[in-house]
Amino acid sequence: MEVRYLEIEFKTNKLKKQCTVYSISVKEYGKNRADKIAQRMNELQASDSVDELIQYSIGRCHALKGNREGEFAMDLVHPYRLIFEKCNHIVELIRITSIEDYH
Repeated sequence: MEVRYLEIEFKTNKLKKQCTVYSISVKEYGKNRADKIAQRMNELQASDSVDELIQYSIGRCHALKGNREGEFAMDLVHPYRLIFEKCNHIVELIRITSIEDYH
C-alpha cells in the first residue's frame, strides 16, 4: 500500500512562520485565528490529496472561481480563509499563498 500525503510549501518565509510557529501566529492574527490556522495545518499534513479535502469538506475546502481559478480555500475565523494552490500533479504539492478575507 502506497503512503500518500500532501507536501506543503509557502509563498514566503514570513507566511511559513505565521502558519507553523504558534507564538508568531498569535501575535500576527490573535489566538482564535492562530488556533484555527494550527488546526488547518494539521489537517493539511494529515491529508492524502486536495481531492480528499474537498470530498470530505475538511475545513470547508473548496475551489475558487473567476480570476482565482486554480486556487483553493479553507475556512479560518470568518471572514478569513487559508488560500493555497496545487503546484504539482504527480506528487500532491500545495503552496500556501495567503491568509485573507477575499470577499
